[in-house]
Amino acid sequence: MSVGEIAGLIAAVAFVALVAICALPILKLGKTVDELTHTVRDLRLEHVAKTATTVDETNELLASTNAQLQRVDAITSNAQTVTTNVAAMSSLFAATLGGPMVRVAAFTYGVRRAMTKRKGDRR
Repeated sequence: MSVGEIAGLIAAVAFVALVAICALPILKLGKTVDELTHTVRDLRLEHVAKTATTVDETNELLASTNAQLQRVDAITSNAQTVTTNVAAMSSLFAATLGGPMVRVAAFTYGVRRAMTKRKGDRR
């Protein structure tokens, strides 16, 4: 074995040692990347599950709100019907009793005035 062959052998051993030293951090880095990949996947699945839950809750809330709005609409239309009926009743009352009540009031006013005048004449 010559000096050149020994130097080549030492260089080859040094190169293998260098590759081994560099391989350990690269393997650890690979494991770290795998763990990070699993963590991201779990977070994404958890986020999708939470989003689906949120969407379901939002749909339930919207359905409940629509039901309440339909009830409010029914109440509003009933209130409008009542208002229309009250307006019609007040018009009917004014037409039916308004004229006679004015006549009665005028008659009582006239009677009272006549009575007052009569009492004034007696004195």
